Amino acid sequence: MSTANRSLYLANTIDVLKRHWPDNRTVNVVCHGHSVPAGYFATPMVDTLNAYPHLLHVGLKHLFPFSVVNVIVTAIGGENSESGAKRFREDVLDKRPDIITIDYGLNDRGIGLVKSKASWEGMIKAASALEIKVILLTPTADATQSPTGEENGKRQLAEHAEQIRQLAAAHEVGLADSFAAFHEYMKTGTLSDLLSWSNHPNRQGHDLVARELLRWFPMA
Repeated sequence: MSTANRSLYLANTIDVLKRHWPDNRTVNVVCHGHSVPAGYFATPMVDTLNAYPHLLHVGLKHLFPFSVVNVIVTAIGGENSESGAKRFREDVLDKRPDIITIDYGLNDRGIGLVKSKASWEGMIKAASALEIKVILLTPTADATQSPTGEENGKRQLAEHAEQIRQLAAAHEVGLADSFAAFHEYMKTGTLSDLLSWSNHPNRQGHDLVARELLRWFPMA
């Protein structure tokens, strides 16, 4: 098993995004998760227009100028995947999304790998049963744990990132590897360049996440 083929996974949705009126229709993308997709920067500031769901929306409109796209945020600050899974049907599936992104890696450190895996799998299976495409996101960085996750024995973020990669491969869904993108940036920059708060990205950090998501929308 492997992560979905980036050039093919969203082909049907991309075909819709390319259509002109009157042959097009509205495409719904739902961003589910915790404070990062909710747009929290320096708590309690919520900077929606600089958070990755909005940047994704802008990017999609740039790629597909004739499309009608809704990017709907169902994220809640402070939430973990257990709570997110409980409201998944009512808050996410009932919006009839074409694509769902799931981002709980930072907060799932509080519930551990086993409970986190069960919750993510429940959401993935519920979406897949309805033929809804899913893109999983590995966590963005936390100032207490660098993107390598190796300092002072603190590997929780790295472990959750790896589990999310494994889930994407096992269920053959999409993966936006924010964790790897932050790690790559750290080869030439510093973590403070990407954070607005100890565990929240700034605009530059959100740009990295949006870039990883937009890679799933090839134009060819």
